Amino acid sequence: MVSEKGSFSIQKLIEEKKKNKSAHTIIEKLVPFILLFTAVLSVLTTLGIVFTLIFETFTFFSKVSFIEFITEKKWYPFSETKGTYGILPLVSGTLRVTLIAIIVAVPIGLASAVFLSEYASERTRRIIKPILEVLAGIPTIVYGFFALTFVTPILRQFIPTLEIFNALSPGIVIGIMITPMIASLSEDAMTSVPNSMREGALALGSTKFEVSMKVVLPAAISGIVSSIVLAISRAIGETMIVAVAGGSTPTWGWDVTSSIQTMTAYIVQVSTGDAGYGTTIYYSIYAVGMTLFVFTLLMNLLAQYISKRFREEY
Repeated sequence: MVSEKGSFSIQKLIEEKKKNKSAHTIIEKLVPFILLFTAVLSVLTTLGIVFTLIFETFTFFSKVSFIEFITEKKWYPFSETKGTYGILPLVSGTLRVTLIAIIVAVPIGLASAVFLSEYASERTRRIIKPILEVLAGIPTIVYGFFALTFVTPILRQFIPTLEIFNALSPGIVIGIMITPMIASLSEDAMTSVPNSMREGALALGSTKFEVSMKVVLPAAISGIVSSIVLAISRAIGETMIVAVAGGSTPTWGWDVTSSIQTMTAYIVQVSTGDAGYGTTIYYSIYAVGMTLFVFTLLMNLLAQYISKRFREEY
């Protein structure tokens, strides 16, 4: 009786295992197709965006000279007479804000990365790093109003000629926003440097600061430079901070105290309904978007090149 029960339970287990195995086999066969579908979908989405930009940009250049677009220093698309479409003022505004942001973010980000990687204890690192990364999760519209209502009034106490809308305030706040990106990626690159290199330098009599500056930083330079380039791309593409605190006056030059307009801020302005569908102004946002796309693409390609060029093998 017992043997019959035992035989029955074993057969039941075998049958259940076969069923489970067949189910697992079906899942194993389906998973690659699902993953392939998601990968193809992302590629097709990217291609759709690029082709849309290209098509609409060609429509714009059928109405506006390409030479005028890249050489003219005036951007007056809403002129009552004939609009002027020179991209240089928008590029100038974008680069001014980006330069200020990088001047703020790089020293703070690298200093934070060195501290977290080389000086902070494990407990301190677990506390400080999440706090730094919280900055990256704050909505950019909040940063924009912070720049307009808090940073600008403080700066005007030291710079009386500073206008309400300017390049300096949003540039500083964008620098604060991208600091966690530089700090986190650079810290990861420094942490990946083998401890044997640190121990060897310390054994030769180097101080901890000398090890950090002359051993760890050069060894992690690939990841550090890539993080900076990616942060530049992020600053170039920032929208809401410059739209709120930068103004809407496209000007050619390097004055950071007056109102400016960046490429992204112009796209926001037109997208909110200032231009009718099918007009030259409407198609101009695609030309500006393509210019922005080229800038960020070049930054990403530069980051990849630097990462491959300076990667050290351990």
